[in-house]
Amino acid sequence: MPSLKQMSANPELLAPGHRACSGCAAPAILRQALHVSGPDTVVGFATGCMEVSTTIYPYTAWNVPYVHCAFENSASTIAGAEAAYQVLKRRGRIPEDKKINFIAFGGDGGTYDIGFQALSGAMERGHDMLYICYDNNAYMNTGIQRSSATPRGASTNTSPAGRVVPGKQQDRKDLTACMVAHNIPYVAQATVSNHMDFMRKVEKALAVEGPAFINILQPCHRGWRYKPEDSIKLARLAVDSLYWPIFEVENGKWKINYKPKEPIPVADWFKEQGRFRHILKDDPEGVIDWHQQRTEQRWKELLQREAASQED
Repeated sequence: MPSLKQMSANPELLAPGHRACSGCAAPAILRQALHVSGPDTVVGFATGCMEVSTTIYPYTAWNVPYVHCAFENSASTIAGAEAAYQVLKRRGRIPEDKKINFIAFGGDGGTYDIGFQALSGAMERGHDMLYICYDNNAYMNTGIQRSSATPRGASTNTSPAGRVVPGKQQDRKDLTACMVAHNIPYVAQATVSNHMDFMRKVEKALAVEGPAFINILQPCHRGWRYKPEDSIKLARLAVDSLYWPIFEVENGKWKINYKPKEPIPVADWFKEQGRFRHILKDDPEGVIDWHQQRTEQRWKELLQREAASQED
């Protein structure tokens, strides 16, 4: 991976002037990934916040080949592009030593939910591609509706907190575990608050032969209801509370990339977000305690998986 000094001298592959919200951390994710992948990259992008804000006709912020896909088929589109690349190499139309990176992006709505079938199929077929999910825990682009990535208890426009129901009633889907279950070469969780860790993971993911998946947490001040300047802070608190551990699974080997010395309570992360304000005031169903116990149990299981990997 190039050094930060080298990257700062390279041309930006995501041009400034896009229309992302003030304080949005998603453009940083795109820039960081492209700094690693370089100009020989083909990007497929599901409908979502970053597609809308970077490709408003007739403008584009992308300085690499870019395909806007439907909501559900970013993975299929890039899988098709990668398959065409392999055919052209076999026919001698592209030199054998010509390396092109194929990256599909999608938000949690277009990945956990609408695009899950296409994602699973591309991973199972073994396409040499990387899928990056920028997870902001809801359908933020279309009005802050709940997705299967939305935490239990969070208030959204389709799971509003009221007198009877305190926000979303279901636990979030563990999509990273779903991808590990596909037995692909590389799976990782990352966060926008640790850019070097994320970029190292992009580098690893692009280096493996076959499919790779990275799930990166990206706070959204519109949907999470916090100050726009606090996006990185919210990502860091998610990691320090163990709610969003950062780890990787490389060829079946588990490795935790960061272990907080003194984890903070999950409630400390909730306190910074308006979407949990109602359960901080009144929590008759014990949602906060449930989250704390669930988070501690998942962290314990993650530690056990890492220890088992080291023994193998």
